[in-house]
Amino acid sequence: MKKFAIAGCGRLGRIVAKAWHDGLLPEYVLCGTYSRTYGHALALASEYGCKACGSVDELLDMSPDIVVETASPAAMKEMALPLLAGGVSIVSLSIGALADNAFYQEVSEAAISSGAKIYVASGATGGFDVLQTASLMGEAEAKFFNEKGPDALKGTPVYDISLQSGQRTVFHGTASEAIGLFPTKVNVTVAASRASVGPEKMDVTMVSTPGFTGDTQRVEIRNRQVHAVVDVYSATSEIAGWSVVRVLRNIVSPIVF
Repeated sequence: MKKFAIAGCGRLGRIVAKAWHDGLLPEYVLCGTYSRTYGHALALASEYGCKACGSVDELLDMSPDIVVETASPAAMKEMALPLLAGGVSIVSLSIGALADNAFYQEVSEAAISSGAKIYVASGATGGFDVLQTASLMGEAEAKFFNEKGPDALKGTPVYDISLQSGQRTVFHGTASEAIGLFPTKVNVTVAASRASVGPEKMDVTMVSTPGFTGDTQRVEIRNRQVHAVVDVYSATSEIAGWSVVRVLRNIVSPIVF
């Protein structure tokens, strides 16, 4: 049996905890929860009968095999190096943290040194296998398109009331630039870019459409022999939580998809 803990105790962390409770992760034991807001960790731990942690050190003291990170890029940056140094692998949704090349190098070296790994969950997109394959073939170009409703952009630098009355392209640039502007909303662009051409080379466009709910994520890669498009619409963010469950199942499966 593998011990796992959940860091990030909101909606997505709860999806993973419930999947475990419902028997979808029989090779695992949920040993603990962690949140920078201790009350959130305590609420989830009380619901599923495990220990709530108030710090990354407490998390390490439980010696989990894997920590599921469903929190934020900032939390990922806080936790990744100490967890990896302690030999703890991470299943992460906040891959936006890895747009930082220096941090990416640090966590790569920490993982190599300890033998732990970072597993990148696909979140609300997909096609990482074909992205990696086409990139390995050479001379690949990649694009990422994201459509959101204007309400989803409230609190970001691009929002203004005029978005409610007409469709508009609110961002065009690289994945590195996108995650800098939208630190919690475009983790999938960084994940797709790290699986292919890199954050500085992934071309990203974000469109705001009045009345639109959910997210459309379209990733496209092209080389001299291959042209692939992966188009995913999700009405809610739940697919991201379930993508973590898929990764956990793959880790222990004798046949890996």
